[in-house]
Amino acid sequence: MPFNKRKIMSNSIVINQESENELIVKAYRHLLRSCKISLTKKDRETIREAFNISLEAHKSMRRKSGEPYILHPIAVAQICAEEIGLGTTSIVCALLHDTVEDTDITLELINMKFGPKVAQIIDGLTKISGVFDQQDKSMQAENFKKMLLTLSEDVRVILIKLADRMHNMRTLESMSPKSQLKIASETAYVYAPLAHRLGLYAMKTEFEDLATKFLDPDSYNYVKIKLQETKADRNKYIKKFIEPLQKALDETGLNYEIKGRPKSIHSILNKMKKQGVAFDEVFDLFAIRIIVDDEFENEKSDCWKVYSTVTDFYTPNPDRLRDWVSIPKANGYESLHTTVMGPKGRWVEVQIRSKRMDEIAEKGYAAHWKYKDGTQVNDNGLEQWLAKVREMLENTDGSAIEFLDDFKLNLFAEEIFVFTPKGDLRKLPAQATVLDFAFDIHSGLGVKCIGAKVNNKLVPITYKLGNGDQVEILSSTKQKPNEDWLTWVATAKAKSKIRDYFKHERNQSVTMGKEILERKFKNAKIPFTSEALTLIIKYYKLPSVTELYYQLVVEKIDRTKIDLIAILEPEIKKVPATDEQKEQRILKIKNKTVSKDAVIIGDGDPVEYGFAKCCSPIPGDDIFGFVTVGEGVKIHRTNCTNGISLMSNYGYRIIKAKWADNNLNNNKSFLTSIKIQGIDSVGIVSTITNIISTQLQINMKSINVTANEGMFEGNITLKVSDTKHLEDLMNKIKQASQLISVTRFDIG
Repeated sequence: MPFNKRKIMSNSIVINQESENELIVKAYRHLLRSCKISLTKKDRETIREAFNISLEAHKSMRRKSGEPYILHPIAVAQICAEEIGLGTTSIVCALLHDTVEDTDITLELINMKFGPKVAQIIDGLTKISGVFDQQDKSMQAENFKKMLLTLSEDVRVILIKLADRMHNMRTLESMSPKSQLKIASETAYVYAPLAHRLGLYAMKTEFEDLATKFLDPDSYNYVKIKLQETKADRNKYIKKFIEPLQKALDETGLNYEIKGRPKSIHSILNKMKKQGVAFDEVFDLFAIRIIVDDEFENEKSDCWKVYSTVTDFYTPNPDRLRDWVSIPKANGYESLHTTVMGPKGRWVEVQIRSKRMDEIAEKGYAAHWKYKDGTQVNDNGLEQWLAKVREMLENTDGSAIEFLDDFKLNLFAEEIFVFTPKGDLRKLPAQATVLDFAFDIHSGLGVKCIGAKVNNKLVPITYKLGNGDQVEILSSTKQKPNEDWLTWVATAKAKSKIRDYFKHERNQSVTMGKEILERKFKNAKIPFTSEALTLIIKYYKLPSVTELYYQLVVEKIDRTKIDLIAILEPEIKKVPATDEQKEQRILKIKNKTVSKDAVIIGDGDPVEYGFAKCCSPIPGDDIFGFVTVGEGVKIHRTNCTNGISLMSNYGYRIIKAKWADNNLNNNKSFLTSIKIQGIDSVGIVSTITNIISTQLQINMKSINVTANEGMFEGNITLKVSDTKHLEDLMNKIKQASQLISVTRFDIG
């Protein structure tokens, strides 16, 4: 390894080359140890060659943290080997994954040194350069789409990309606040669901927690501290819970292991928000996993044997049994889940699985390959999933953002199992309709679907299917899709095929419309030029020439009343802004600032802004600005659901924003909303409104309360000065009665 022992100066920091060399050697040796069991001499030589090329290519590069860049590809390779269980080809690709993008190394050189497979994977990992970011064409979405094009040929592309993103998330502290928000948003929006869909549950959980750490730091730190405070109590409780189980399981003669498993911070926060409860009230904060080690053919019976033992001691919640041992999830996940009532009236989630199932749950399909020997493990789940990816990629000329939204649609969806008339099993996302089922069978059947027989009962195409339904599709050659169909389907495939149908129909109409207009020009003896078409679309205030052609065919524009001479004679009006001018406007906004009352944006001159209705930020919230087209800058909370999507898809429009000095905001109020829930009792609403209006003298804009079966629920929109003001109000309401729970509620 060609290291020189010397010290160099970089950015006024003395860098000890010798200690850095030792650090790199240590990281490289750790990588080899992680995969030494499966490495042949040739494997070692190949990995060493890839390492040397990467080391030389990145020798003058440093990460934002200041450390040598080479440590990043080594760390990515380490994650591939140790946490996902990938082999030599993936390790080589991980070591080289940034070379083509960031250095002088070419794909041709990679192909010559390591062969076409490595070159293909690295090409899939290499970001697209020169893609112009527009409103409907995000670079991130284009990159993701390109990766998936390669994924349909080799799943290792996405596994290495997930490893790359994992190391970036683990070292995100060294990035700027804006980059942290953008990268964390992308991770929550795409990479966590993708890891989930590939069965990488450990990775998915860590992605979610790390994204939450940067998008909602206050909530993250609150739950983290709470988990630390209650750790001893949880461990003591779990020990008491498993004591009788161990004695009973020992008597069965099974080889088993029991682990306590804390809920992830993201999962706990989700439950707190969805159920409107405090940390201590989370339904199943306690969780254990029982892993049995036996031959493949005995796994299922062993899992049910353990389930029987658990329920001998603790009463199960019948609504919380999940059997993914009999029918595994589409991503290969196999496990029995049950929630039982433990000591002291506390719910405990119990997961039961074999050692093989556990490794597949943690490492996903990479573990499938390890166990696959041609007979033991059916890998059809992965093939079916990749087949669906290929279907989505067939039409590659659509919007990348639209594609990404469709792809993401099914990543996190819960599954239902339905049957064809012949008894074939089909897996669909929850909320899937008859129409989804028809498109899942065949797109030709989907567009002709008029209804179905579900369990021999006639139902419409909008009927939502349930687990175990048997479905027979009814069709007609006279049927045609309409725009409403897009709101009736839940699967990405159905949405994509319906859009394809509309595009095809529209393209045919556009061709006809062009012919109609050309005849008009010919009859009027006017040259059919682009300048003339520009004047016509401006006259009718249309966005494009294709829209003009389309409206002529569907008769939104009466072709008999078009007076070409009258339209083309007036002088040319103001030319609309070009894409380049629009981009300049956005850059101009980003270089300006505002101290307009409440928010400071960027670091220049004042600019118009407004607060996003979807999350209603108030002083004290972490915020960012989003440059809109036509409405100035919109201020969002960093943990806003819509904001996460915007940061992920339109990172170039994100602009830093912060609240102005508190003294400037003391006399200002901001709209927010709270949700109140509780047991209905006489005077309960009066108590709440008295606290808000009389005691705290807070102005209420609206109040909506309903009562049902002894419970009440309502939303109150009010004006507060900041998050502390809101927190004081919520605490006052909670202290007034134990029968009331109160949470912040986004107006939008």
